Amino acid sequence: MGPVSSKPESNLTNEISFMKTPPALFKSSATRACISSMLAATALSTAAPTMEDFYQREEIPLPEGEVMEGASIAIIDDKRVALATRRGDVWICDGAFGKDLSKVTWSKFASGLHEPLGMSHKDGWFTFTQRPDVSRMRDSDGDGRADQFVTVAAPWGINGDYHEYAFGTPPDKDGNVWVVLCLTGSFNANSPWRGWCFRITPDGKSIPTCSGIRSPGGIGFNMEGDVFYCDNQGTWNGSSSLKHLKPGGFVGNPNGNKFWDQAPNMGPKPADPKSGSRIEVERKRIPQLVPTAVWLPHGKLGQSPTGIIPDHTKGAFGPFAGQVLVGEQTHSQVQRVFLEKINGVYQGAAFPFLGGYRSGIVPLRLADDGSLFVGTTNRGWGARGGLPFSFERTRWTGKTPFEIHEMRITKEGFELTFTEEVDPRTAGDKASYSMSSWTYVYQSGYGSPEVDKTPQTIEAVTVGSDRKSVLLKVANRQAGHCHHLKSPGVRSKAGSELWHQNAYYTINEFPK
Repeated sequence: MGPVSSKPESNLTNEISFMKTPPALFKSSATRACISSMLAATALSTAAPTMEDFYQREEIPLPEGEVMEGASIAIIDDKRVALATRRGDVWICDGAFGKDLSKVTWSKFASGLHEPLGMSHKDGWFTFTQRPDVSRMRDSDGDGRADQFVTVAAPWGINGDYHEYAFGTPPDKDGNVWVVLCLTGSFNANSPWRGWCFRITPDGKSIPTCSGIRSPGGIGFNMEGDVFYCDNQGTWNGSSSLKHLKPGGFVGNPNGNKFWDQAPNMGPKPADPKSGSRIEVERKRIPQLVPTAVWLPHGKLGQSPTGIIPDHTKGAFGPFAGQVLVGEQTHSQVQRVFLEKINGVYQGAAFPFLGGYRSGIVPLRLADDGSLFVGTTNRGWGARGGLPFSFERTRWTGKTPFEIHEMRITKEGFELTFTEEVDPRTAGDKASYSMSSWTYVYQSGYGSPEVDKTPQTIEAVTVGSDRKSVLLKVANRQAGHCHHLKSPGVRSKAGSELWHQNAYYTINEFPK
């Protein structure tokens, strides 16, 4: 049975009367044309929303014959964007913000870098993180090619293993570049400082900042300037996730903790976690353990999360300003994350968002005008989309999707806010929602099934007086669990269904 219509009862009566029109009236060609038109309009109004309604994705033509696997992106100005490739080239794209992308031009700025997975531009200098170091480069003589290279810091080691990636941020408010270092082969710490996060200061000082990293796919900030990274499912990671890099913290994988004694600024070394336990259990035993901020459930919400950026555009990219966007490599998507801090600990909700990209997203950057640029690659990992690599731009069409805007925890359940006014009959009906939860085994083995599954009982639903918020009273929420909310029955005031009906909220703390 379909959802209850949000139309006034008098209009429903008129529609029913219309459908009972005597057959004789259908003999008129004008009447038949009118009926066909009205039926077409009704079908159009109830069509499921698609990404093209709200966001325009465009491929940017690439230099002919070049392999342009995206590694990092830097915004230069309101006309030019720089793209660094996994093969170590840096290209400048002129016209990337233009209406006609067929007119873009490319020029090679540098080559010979070592997989630069992090890049920014300021005052003529590019700062980039590559496998062995954090460096800077610029064009000092104005010929369009980099000719001055400066190594800022190189505190970690590499040994040639394919998986010893290093991902870096743009400079933070203090000018520091944050770097996360993948384990050797994503399992071991066979080179110095593998499995760690460093802060690299502008004057080249290297500060060990966090341990416990396994296999990062990207690193970035939220709007408050706190730093997060995406870790992939594997050892001591039951599923892929977004994790907060809290200075002095341990984020879960103990294999790199053998370097802890070389970091006196970090304080006491954490105890080893017990394999087969749960993060919620182990964080009570290990004070340094920072719990996963937001689970990105494997297979349900991608399976290889990558770059992280905040939507700083104040509405130029749509109604989700201030939230975090996360790239996804295998499923060629962008996910959306709402974060909140409860009792000093980050947690929040992850939502499906954008899709249909031509290969797996690694870097993404959002310009002030609301242009989202993504670089993609499928080499070594595989990805949806049909291309080995691409460079793409996405812009908001100006049409607001009907979505859950925020999902916040409350003392009794959750508060949902929406991008548009809801139909109170559907949004206030318990039957419009369902919720379940699960967690993951915290173990040295690879990944985890969903365990400790728990049905969540939605006891009451209250629509706010603003008609854009709903309170859900939920009986049996659990710390350490990912709570999956489905909202298939909710409709907007205009009768639209939600563009995305699934949300995944991770609970670490309950409001006091």
